[in-house]
Amino acid sequence: MILPKVSAPNLEPSMTNIFHLHPNQSWVSLGRADPEEELSLTFALRQQNLERLSELVQAVSDPNSPQYGKYLTLENVADLVRPSPLTLHTVQKWLLAAGAQKCHSVITQDFLTCWLSIRQAELLLPGAEFHHYVGGPTETHVVRSPHPYQLPQALAPHVDFVGGLHRFPPTSSLRQRPEPQVTGTVGLHLGVTPSVIRKRYNLTSQDVGSGTSNNSQACAQFLEQYFHDSDLAQFMRLFGGNFAHQASVTRVVGQQGRGRAGIEASLDVQYLMSAGANISTWVYSSPGRHEGQEPFLQWLILLSNESALPHVHTVSYGDEEDSLSSAYIQRVNTELMKAAARGLTLLFASGDSGAGCWSVSGRHQFRPTFPASSPYVTTVGGTSFQEPFLITNEIVDYISGGGFSNVFPRPSYQEEAVAKFLSSSPHLPPSTYFNASGRAYPDVAALSDGYWVVSNRVPIPWVSGTSASTPVFGGLLSLINEHRILSGRPPLGFLNPRLYQQHGAGLFDVTHGCHASCLDEEVEGQGFCSGPGWDPVTGWGTPNFPALLKTLLNP
Repeated sequence: MILPKVSAPNLEPSMTNIFHLHPNQSWVSLGRADPEEELSLTFALRQQNLERLSELVQAVSDPNSPQYGKYLTLENVADLVRPSPLTLHTVQKWLLAAGAQKCHSVITQDFLTCWLSIRQAELLLPGAEFHHYVGGPTETHVVRSPHPYQLPQALAPHVDFVGGLHRFPPTSSLRQRPEPQVTGTVGLHLGVTPSVIRKRYNLTSQDVGSGTSNNSQACAQFLEQYFHDSDLAQFMRLFGGNFAHQASVTRVVGQQGRGRAGIEASLDVQYLMSAGANISTWVYSSPGRHEGQEPFLQWLILLSNESALPHVHTVSYGDEEDSLSSAYIQRVNTELMKAAARGLTLLFASGDSGAGCWSVSGRHQFRPTFPASSPYVTTVGGTSFQEPFLITNEIVDYISGGGFSNVFPRPSYQEEAVAKFLSSSPHLPPSTYFNASGRAYPDVAALSDGYWVVSNRVPIPWVSGTSASTPVFGGLLSLINEHRILSGRPPLGFLNPRLYQQHGAGLFDVTHGCHASCLDEEVEGQGFCSGPGWDPVTGWGTPNFPALLKTLLNP
């Protein structure tokens, strides 16, 4: 979008809205950026009618509603949330006066991404001071401001936040665990592969995509990582022999780097495409990557600019809630709400730190992660086999992220389930450790321990993390969507209201085990424990595919 020429706004010098960089020990400053260097900033413009959007999400996601499954188009969403003419005019005048070039908007008109010189950006956002940083496992270079910026008071009602200043790219929490010790070898499996998943979750060789529907699924990852087609092909040769599958990705959105494949990127693609077998698959790969950009934010912007999207998206990404500004976290939550209104199923990994832990005013508390804690996504926890080498019942994987949001109140759809857990769990941590009235997660779980992945042509065993369970659950939901689409029904959309209404029907209840938390004398490293029904470690449980298909096929 090219901005029209308009006169400069009359902006008072008084400032408001202060935003800080969250300190991150793994990034090192290389000093001030050259004032003439160009960078890209994203301006999140204040939206309208968010209460109405929230009501519509409820209506299209609740099986008891006459609106169930009647999802909004992107254009419907745009008509609802588009910023006011005053907001659009005020922000455009401000950016033009600062010399912003090449500004691009989206269909919903609520994001503007502009190129400015460092000098212009520092004048535009008083307090900001751009530095080059290097860090992360791949020595990534980014431009960020270690100091807070301020928005002119006249802009405060019109801009939620400016992206590209403060948040560093994420790093992976995926781990390769030591191989468990075993005695005897009868009937054993040596780690989780697609055939182990299909056997545990009761899929037959017929449980694959038909190849005739317009069904599709996607995984998104924002690390400086790439998957290789050759790894996917080798993975399917090794592990995909007993079910129909596709051996290549339909569409890559974003950059596919030339570098070595990353284990997490490989894992996401290989298990989404073997669980959701023979279904067209897109990969969002660090989309729009540039030193000044935030890949997760770029992905949200892409969702707001594409009318036809895959029905299921699996995302292995999260940040501690406390590391994010309130303005940012609320706005991202609105973006997730927009996706829910459109009938997109967004699955997020619950994280790999159990309940988490941090110190507040000298006292330990559990540490929730976001977007896992968003009320508009379906969050996936992790399990292990009770007997590591046998396809047996599942127990909690101690890393499985879960807990209660400190930001979002408990949504109505989970009121009954969470109240029941809080009143009946025999192993509840002290109430000072968590916010019992917050959005509780995860919602569901799947195996997260001991996966085989092919990366850089090498099969790698014992890869573990909720980055594994999330694409598996997503792939199975894609298979259910296949049945729904072929029988003339809409895709599942935002699953949680239905999931909680049906009290976890179609899922194996995981009732044994606790996840990790603060290592102190009071809780001694133990967070929440699983039990009958919903719990904040494994949600409602893991998929029993034929039963889950039956419970989610109609209406």
